[in-house]
Amino acid sequence: MTAQRRPNFVFVLTDDHAPNAISAYGSVVNSTPGIDAIADAGMRFDRALVENSLCTPSRAAILTGTYSHSSAVTTLSTHLSNDHETFITALQAAGYRTAMFGKWHLGHGEGYDPAGFDHWEVLPDQGEYFDPELITAEGRVRHEGYVTDILTERALSWMADQGDEPYCVLVWHKAPHRPWLPHPRHADLFTDPIPLPPTFDDDYSGRGTPAHHATMRIADYLADVDLKEQPPEELGYEERAVWKYQRYMQDYLRCVAAVDESVQALTGFLADNDQTDDTVTIYASDQGFYLGEHGWFDKRFMYEESLRMPLLLSYPARVAAGQASEALVSNVDIAQTILDFAGVAAPSGMQGANLVPMLTGADPAPVRDAHYYRFYEHDDHMHHVWAHYGIRTDRYKLIYFYADGMGLPNAGNVTYPPEWELFDLEKDPYELNSVHLDPSYAAIRHELTVRLWDLQLELGDTPHPRQPAPEGRTR
Repeated sequence: MTAQRRPNFVFVLTDDHAPNAISAYGSVVNSTPGIDAIADAGMRFDRALVENSLCTPSRAAILTGTYSHSSAVTTLSTHLSNDHETFITALQAAGYRTAMFGKWHLGHGEGYDPAGFDHWEVLPDQGEYFDPELITAEGRVRHEGYVTDILTERALSWMADQGDEPYCVLVWHKAPHRPWLPHPRHADLFTDPIPLPPTFDDDYSGRGTPAHHATMRIADYLADVDLKEQPPEELGYEERAVWKYQRYMQDYLRCVAAVDESVQALTGFLADNDQTDDTVTIYASDQGFYLGEHGWFDKRFMYEESLRMPLLLSYPARVAAGQASEALVSNVDIAQTILDFAGVAAPSGMQGANLVPMLTGADPAPVRDAHYYRFYEHDDHMHHVWAHYGIRTDRYKLIYFYADGMGLPNAGNVTYPPEWELFDLEKDPYELNSVHLDPSYAAIRHELTVRLWDLQLELGDTPHPRQPAPEGRTR
């Protein structure tokens, strides 16, 4: 590599891929050699966190390097207008060839189609697993086959045409999003019993109202479209819950298997064309996902399983192989990191941190001491997760469920006041018992409440009107 050679970027993003379904993160349920190879060649971030655990806001945060309140993309029904500056528009302006294949989920039509791409082929909304339709600048085209394979093939075809010019390609898969429809070639995988997570039978007794009323429990809320068959009638409640979990995990992990094959095909292309050393290869998911932890599926909560995303990056020319980081990093950091590697100035409005000094060893210092999170969809009628925000530090997590006085399922006209939760992650890594009312944590509670307030103001967000200002602070 010459000093002047700018790197290529191959960025694979999946939907709802939990880190603990990746063997590089210690999975006990599957093996992902393609994804693991990125970790082996570069850095694995063990505490990569999302700022809003929901598909649309997370994708906006990744592209713009800003928090949901800044991009105004806060829920599934808010979209990213294409006048926003993103790392893609900045790369294109700097002479990069750019392309996008896969799940966009940020709006379609005039003012919302992907901006900054020389070529794009994206799924409408969630897209389809089989024979998917892709939206392009020229119109809609339907392709026969399996969506993960098709997106990979389309991306590889585009990459093969780029010659020696630096490029950035996003391969953003639908998988493994619900309803988890795997390719038939993977039908024989994961037929042995899959171990239950330790918190599968959690009764939420150590937490407040929000956890009790979320409608995400596998035993009760996985539907026929998810299971593809009815559980045996003779099963009791607990046995049926385990049966549903097994069916869910089988199809989920089979979808992941196709994704791993996609990663192998993309990195194989780089190796075959002598591009590996000069390419920043990224694997991530738009958020984490519950794989039976706390008896749940889905995401949304600020609890660890949905807060943590996988984030793996290799760049052999500048990043040493086989690294792992415990630093608190965020999906808002990805945009500025990509631009720094490309030698392109980041737009002034980006709010993330640049991870390049950490990745290259130039400065291993942590980029933040607290991570800010906010989930807005208090009126979601599918999973009934309360709106909330909070901070996560190295050891503690403070959450404020403000809920906007929402009513809850089967509760008539009852509404609920705000609630706080505080977790000591060193003593309680599974977040089973809130210590917010524990007198021995009073000083920690006050310190975190003030830090949350200050961090919101630093980032330009507004504390909810129901939250009183902590002592020593004013509105």
